[in-house]
Amino acid sequence: MTTNSSPQLWLYDTTLRDGTQREGLSVSIEDKLRIAKRLDQLGIPFIEGGWPGANPKDVQFFWQLQENPLKQAEIVAFCSTRRPNSTAATEPMLQDILAAGTRWVTIFGKSWDLHVTTGLKTTLEENLAMISDTIEYLRSQGRRIIYDAEHWFDGYKHNRDYALQTLETAIASGAEWLVLCDTNGGTLPHEISQIVQDVNGHLSFVICQEPMTKDDGQREKSDRRLPAIRTSGTIPKIGIHTHNDSEMAVANAIAAVMAGAKMVQGTINGYGERCGNANLCSLIPNLQLKAGYSCITEDQLTQLTEASRFVSEVVNLAPDEHAPFVGRSAFAHKGGIHVSAVERNPLTYEHIQPEQVGNSRRIVISEQSGLSNVLAKARSFGIELDQQKAEAREILQRLKDLESEGFQFEAAEASFVLLMHEALGGRQKFFEVKGFQVHCDLIEGKETSNALATVKVAVDGKNILEAAEGNGPVAALDAALRKALVNFYPQIATFDLTDYKVRILNGHTGTAAKTRVLVESGNGRQRWTTVGVSTNILAASYQAVVEGLEYGLLLQSQAETVLKASS
Repeated sequence: MTTNSSPQLWLYDTTLRDGTQREGLSVSIEDKLRIAKRLDQLGIPFIEGGWPGANPKDVQFFWQLQENPLKQAEIVAFCSTRRPNSTAATEPMLQDILAAGTRWVTIFGKSWDLHVTTGLKTTLEENLAMISDTIEYLRSQGRRIIYDAEHWFDGYKHNRDYALQTLETAIASGAEWLVLCDTNGGTLPHEISQIVQDVNGHLSFVICQEPMTKDDGQREKSDRRLPAIRTSGTIPKIGIHTHNDSEMAVANAIAAVMAGAKMVQGTINGYGERCGNANLCSLIPNLQLKAGYSCITEDQLTQLTEASRFVSEVVNLAPDEHAPFVGRSAFAHKGGIHVSAVERNPLTYEHIQPEQVGNSRRIVISEQSGLSNVLAKARSFGIELDQQKAEAREILQRLKDLESEGFQFEAAEASFVLLMHEALGGRQKFFEVKGFQVHCDLIEGKETSNALATVKVAVDGKNILEAAEGNGPVAALDAALRKALVNFYPQIATFDLTDYKVRILNGHTGTAAKTRVLVESGNGRQRWTTVGVSTNILAASYQAVVEGLEYGLLLQSQAETVLKASS
């Protein structure tokens, strides 16, 4: 819980630059603009937009934000120091940075002597000149500077004195933030803590020293680099940028904050190159709710889950259902004893209130469920069951019987709702499938095959026979069902089959194995999942597809009932 006196922590999001380096992740200009606006609403103070000049997409992105600026966030341009043996004033890439029109620029430079001599193929002295020249030039053009010390922790371990010289150079040149980067992601939390404390102590000592004489040798060299800082008495703030190669990115970032870092860089959902970056969706609630730092407002914190899912939707990656804080399963309870305890007091099995991060508690239904699971799940769907009556125990027994046959309702809650309605005698019959046939043509030499499905359905006592084609048997069957029903239920036209998963349950039986099919459907506002099980993959698919349409119609019917009651 934060208060007015909670220490301020600055968040820096690099989803639009570092996050897009994740393998398989690609975004358009429109995608980047949508994400930037959503991060702005979330209250992120610094949003790194990309490297202007590196590609046309980033140039257009910054131009569009000049026309339609964000409401509160600072959009930040990213770039490296100038090239060796040149000047910042004549460096073309820095002109692109200036053209982006941002107040803040993040410059990254080399901290590790190995990268200087092997990667840049230049001298250690020239690297320091590259840092100072670049920052001083951008400062002369009115820009404020965040300095990212690339490979900082590896550089510190191999050559502490030189790594610290790079920071001293950045300070003397006018950088306001020094961000220590664990670029390889191999540092452990205790090392992060120790090194950040050493950096803070060293910089405080160097900056606060009285001016020294020439006789002081090496100490005088540091003194010459820091006259402006020493005069103002201002110490640039430390930031942290961690990668997740050792599964330590979040822990390392928290360790750095505890050691004195005031800025945390990361990405939404931990997207990033290789194993990813520090996940802001875990960092923000940990730092704000547990460590007592002020990151964003409490209202903005309740938007975190929605923001996480929004970004995953825009970048077209499936959300991590088991992600801490924002995952669909983050506050899911499956065991009957757990559910019974949570029903009495959520603190028994929840470390925070899910509503604080915009998530919700879920009661999972499976063969491990007890009666308390069934009662709680029914209640979440507006169905009140009396535990003293036989219906509740019948539902539980039916659930266990079906799961022993291969059904899985914890991932198919829509099918479980239909099961409950049927047990209570209230399952609405929107239509009845009388039968179906599917014919597939596979022509040798052709990469694609065509399928034709014929279905016979009854609606209000009227039989309808329809046929439709698809690029596969399930697609054809789905199309035929929709074609047969859409004249009776026009809302079906808004239903989409958004995901289709197949699981072989007893593979040792070969092609005679039992198959479980999960079908996810949606209507643009909600998504739901249904399940089918059979030794015939088409029959299993048919069960799941039919229940998906049926549940969508049930939602529509319930919405219409509520609307009528309120009017």
